[in-house]
Amino acid sequence: MARRRLPVQLACRVLAVSESGYYARRSRAPSPRSIRHAWITDVICQLHVASRGTYGGRRIHADLTLGRGIAIDHEAVAMLMRRAGLQGISGRPRFRHVPGIATATDRVERQFHRDHRDELWVTDITEHPTREGKVYCAVVLDAWSRRVVGGRSTRRPVRRW
Repeated sequence: MARRRLPVQLACRVLAVSESGYYARRSRAPSPRSIRHAWITDVICQLHVASRGTYGGRRIHADLTLGRGIAIDHEAVAMLMRRAGLQGISGRPRFRHVPGIATATDRVERQFHRDHRDELWVTDITEHPTREGKVYCAVVLDAWSRRVVGGRSTRRPVRRW
């Protein structure tokens, strides 16, 4: 309120504090907690910039405690990030299906019947969740004989934080 050039007497009356307490607070050195919060806020800002603005409170907290050895509670990290106006990117980007728009061109015009071998091959990719991660299976079929021409499967491990 003093920055807005309001009278100190009026501001102290509105906030129900004494004028002497206001002036004593102005001349007092910052508390150890406020100094620590300012230091940790600087470290959080550095980590947030280094992550290109993607890290949220959980990852910042993990980096502070495990990576840098700074003892701090995750709620304090969230509070300091909120005060600094920092926020991570939530969730993963997801593909949105737009109805009425084909995702790929239909080159065979839905005519899958063929008279000879190796005229048309079709493929399919499937995702199967398992305990160790996801398994992706891809198969290439000959449309005439319906036999497997080729295939491949890969495993993507589960990320654990």
